[in-house]
Amino acid sequence: MTKNLKALDFLLSRRSHPSKTLKEPAPSLDDLKPILTAAMRSPDHGKLEPWRFIILQKAALLRLANCASLRAIELDLPMEAQKKVEFFFRNPPLSVAVISSPKESEKIPELEQTLSAGAVCLALVNAALASDWGASWLTGWTATDRPFLTNHLKLEKHEFVAGYIHIGSKSSHPPERPRPDFKSITNIVSD
Repeated sequence: MTKNLKALDFLLSRRSHPSKTLKEPAPSLDDLKPILTAAMRSPDHGKLEPWRFIILQKAALLRLANCASLRAIELDLPMEAQKKVEFFFRNPPLSVAVISSPKESEKIPELEQTLSAGAVCLALVNAALASDWGASWLTGWTATDRPFLTNHLKLEKHEFVAGYIHIGSKSSHPPERPRPDFKSITNIVSD
Protein backbone atom coordinates (compact mmCIF):
# COMPACT_ATOMS: atom_id res chain seq x y z
CA MET A 1 0.00 0.00 0.00
CA THR A 2 1.34 3.41 -0.95
CA LYS A 3 0.21 6.27 1.27
CA ASN A 4 -0.01 9.86 0.11
CA LEU A 5 1.21 11.36 3.36
CA LYS A 6 1.25 14.94 2.01
CA ALA A 7 -2.42 14.69 1.09
CA LEU A 8 -3.30 13.10 4.43
CA ASP A 9 -1.35 15.76 6.33
CA PHE A 10 -3.17 18.46 4.37
CA LEU A 11 -6.58 16.94 5.17
CA LEU A 12 -5.72 16.53 8.84
CA SER A 13 -4.65 20.17 9.15
CA ARG A 14 -6.91 21.97 6.64
CA ARG A 15 -8.68 25.03 7.99
CA SER A 16 -11.19 27.25 6.23
CA HIS A 17 -10.45 30.97 6.26
CA PRO A 18 -13.25 33.19 7.54
CA SER A 19 -14.72 35.25 4.73
CA LYS A 20 -13.96 38.50 6.55
CA THR A 21 -10.23 37.70 6.37
CA LEU A 22 -10.15 37.22 2.57
CA LYS A 23 -8.50 40.00 0.59
CA GLU A 24 -7.64 40.92 -2.99
CA PRO A 25 -6.36 39.68 -5.28
CA ALA A 26 -8.88 37.02 -6.16
CA PRO A 27 -7.88 34.02 -8.21
CA SER A 28 -7.99 34.55 -11.96
CA LEU A 29 -10.13 32.37 -14.20
CA ASP A 30 -6.95 30.47 -15.08
CA ASP A 31 -6.31 29.93 -11.36
CA LEU A 32 -9.89 28.73 -10.88
CA LYS A 33 -9.92 26.17 -13.68
CA PRO A 34 -7.87 23.45 -11.86
CA ILE A 35 -9.73 24.21 -8.60
CA LEU A 36 -13.13 23.72 -10.23
CA THR A 37 -11.85 20.68 -12.16
CA ALA A 38 -10.76 19.10 -8.86
CA ALA A 39 -14.17 19.85 -7.33
CA MET A 40 -15.90 18.13 -10.24
CA ARG A 41 -14.15 14.87 -9.29
CA SER A 42 -16.60 14.50 -6.40
CA PRO A 43 -18.87 11.43 -6.17
CA ASP A 44 -21.62 11.66 -8.78
CA HIS A 45 -23.50 8.39 -9.01
CA GLY A 46 -25.18 8.00 -12.37
CA LYS A 47 -22.92 10.69 -13.86
CA LEU A 48 -25.81 13.14 -13.66
CA GLU A 49 -23.76 16.24 -12.81
CA PRO A 50 -26.47 17.47 -10.43
CA TRP A 51 -24.59 20.70 -9.77
CA ARG A 52 -23.08 23.60 -11.61
CA PHE A 53 -21.03 26.70 -10.87
CA ILE A 54 -21.68 30.43 -11.05
CA ILE A 55 -18.46 32.42 -10.69
CA LEU A 56 -19.27 35.71 -8.98
CA GLN A 57 -16.58 38.28 -9.63
CA LYS A 58 -16.37 41.55 -7.69
CA ALA A 59 -18.86 43.58 -9.77
CA ALA A 60 -21.44 40.79 -9.51
CA LEU A 61 -20.85 40.49 -5.75
CA LEU A 62 -21.42 44.23 -5.30
CA ARG A 63 -24.66 44.00 -7.30
CA LEU A 64 -25.78 41.03 -5.19
CA ALA A 65 -24.90 42.91 -1.99
CA ASN A 66 -27.37 45.63 -2.96
CA CYS A 67 -30.01 43.13 -4.09
CA ALA A 68 -29.69 41.08 -0.91
CA SER A 69 -29.91 44.18 1.25
CA LEU A 70 -33.12 45.24 -0.52
CA ARG A 71 -34.54 41.72 -0.22
CA ALA A 72 -33.73 41.72 3.51
CA ILE A 73 -35.78 44.92 3.83
CA GLU A 74 -38.67 43.27 1.92
CA LEU A 75 -38.47 40.35 4.34
CA ASP A 76 -38.53 42.81 7.25
CA LEU A 77 -35.30 41.39 8.64
CA PRO A 78 -33.64 43.34 11.46
CA MET A 79 -31.09 46.02 10.52
CA GLU A 80 -28.26 43.79 11.77
CA ALA A 81 -29.32 41.04 9.34
CA GLN A 82 -29.51 43.58 6.49
CA LYS A 83 -25.95 44.73 7.18
CA LYS A 84 -24.72 41.15 7.57
CA VAL A 85 -26.09 39.98 4.21
CA GLU A 86 -24.72 43.07 2.47
CA PHE A 87 -21.26 42.37 3.95
CA PHE A 88 -21.63 38.69 2.99
CA PHE A 89 -21.55 39.65 -0.70
CA ARG A 90 -19.57 42.89 -0.55
CA ASN A 91 -16.51 41.59 1.27
CA PRO A 92 -15.12 38.55 -0.60
CA PRO A 93 -12.90 39.17 -3.63
CA LEU A 94 -14.64 36.31 -5.47
CA SER A 95 -17.27 33.69 -4.76
CA VAL A 96 -18.26 30.52 -6.55
CA ALA A 97 -21.92 29.65 -6.08
CA VAL A 98 -22.25 25.87 -6.24
CA ILE A 99 -25.74 25.29 -7.55
CA SER A 100 -27.54 22.11 -6.58
CA SER A 101 -29.38 21.18 -9.76
CA PRO A 102 -30.91 17.71 -9.35
CA LYS A 103 -31.84 15.79 -12.48
CA GLU A 104 -34.78 13.48 -13.11
CA SER A 105 -33.60 9.93 -12.43
CA GLU A 106 -35.30 6.63 -11.64
CA LYS A 107 -32.08 5.27 -10.13
CA ILE A 108 -30.47 8.17 -8.26
CA PRO A 109 -32.62 9.79 -5.53
CA GLU A 110 -32.69 13.58 -5.27
CA LEU A 111 -31.17 13.43 -1.79
CA GLU A 112 -28.12 11.62 -3.13
CA GLN A 113 -27.76 14.28 -5.82
CA THR A 114 -27.97 17.01 -3.17
CA LEU A 115 -25.27 15.27 -1.14
CA SER A 116 -23.13 15.21 -4.29
CA ALA A 117 -23.46 19.00 -4.52
CA GLY A 118 -22.30 19.23 -0.90
CA ALA A 119 -19.30 17.05 -1.73
CA VAL A 120 -18.47 19.44 -4.57
CA CYS A 121 -18.52 22.34 -2.10
CA LEU A 122 -16.01 20.70 0.24
CA ALA A 123 -13.82 19.56 -2.65
CA LEU A 124 -13.82 23.11 -4.02
CA VAL A 125 -12.78 24.56 -0.66
CA ASN A 126 -10.05 21.96 -0.27
CA ALA A 127 -8.75 22.52 -3.81
CA ALA A 128 -8.65 26.29 -3.20
CA LEU A 129 -6.81 25.79 0.10
CA ALA A 130 -4.39 23.34 -1.53
CA SER A 131 -3.73 26.01 -4.19
CA ASP A 132 -2.73 28.43 -1.40
CA TRP A 133 -5.87 30.58 -1.50
CA GLY A 134 -8.03 31.32 1.49
CA ALA A 135 -11.52 29.86 1.17
CA SER A 136 -14.70 29.22 3.11
CA TRP A 137 -18.04 27.52 2.44
CA LEU A 138 -21.06 29.56 3.51
CA THR A 139 -24.79 29.57 2.89
CA GLY A 140 -27.35 31.75 4.68
CA TRP A 141 -30.88 32.64 3.68
CA THR A 142 -29.91 33.81 0.17
CA ALA A 143 -29.02 30.19 -0.65
CA THR A 144 -32.68 29.14 -0.49
CA ASP A 145 -34.82 32.29 -0.77
CA ARG A 146 -36.75 31.59 -3.97
CA PRO A 147 -37.30 35.24 -5.08
CA PHE A 148 -33.60 36.02 -4.56
CA LEU A 149 -32.50 32.87 -6.42
CA THR A 150 -34.90 33.43 -9.32
CA ASN A 151 -34.52 37.18 -9.73
CA HIS A 152 -30.83 37.68 -9.01
CA LEU A 153 -29.06 34.39 -9.74
CA LYS A 154 -31.52 33.27 -12.46
CA LEU A 155 -31.87 29.77 -10.99
CA GLU A 156 -34.53 27.31 -12.06
CA LYS A 157 -37.32 26.41 -9.62
CA HIS A 158 -35.69 23.09 -8.66
CA GLU A 159 -32.27 24.65 -7.96
CA PHE A 160 -30.72 26.21 -4.87
CA VAL A 161 -27.27 27.28 -3.71
CA ALA A 162 -25.51 24.38 -1.97
CA GLY A 163 -22.78 26.79 -0.99
CA TYR A 164 -21.17 30.11 -1.69
CA ILE A 165 -17.46 29.34 -1.73
CA HIS A 166 -15.71 32.62 -0.95
CA ILE A 167 -12.13 32.65 -2.23
CA GLY A 168 -9.36 35.21 -1.97
CA SER A 169 -5.88 35.93 -0.74
CA LYS A 170 -5.18 35.05 2.87
CA SER A 171 -4.64 37.97 5.23
CA SER A 172 -3.92 35.78 8.26
CA HIS A 173 -3.88 32.19 9.38
CA PRO A 174 -7.05 31.29 11.25
CA PRO A 175 -6.60 29.82 14.71
CA GLU A 176 -7.31 26.15 15.21
CA ARG A 177 -10.71 25.39 16.64
CA PRO A 178 -11.89 22.46 18.74
CA ARG A 179 -12.65 19.37 16.66
CA PRO A 180 -15.12 16.54 17.40
CA ASP A 181 -13.97 13.79 19.71
CA PHE A 182 -13.47 10.60 17.68
CA LYS A 183 -14.71 8.29 20.44
CA SER A 184 -17.87 10.26 21.20
CA ILE A 185 -19.17 10.19 17.61
CA THR A 186 -17.97 6.77 16.46
CA ASN A 187 -19.60 3.37 16.92
CA ILE A 188 -17.72 0.24 15.93
CA VAL A 189 -19.87 -2.68 14.74
CA SER A 190 -17.94 -5.91 14.31
CA ASP A 191 -20.74 -8.44 13.77
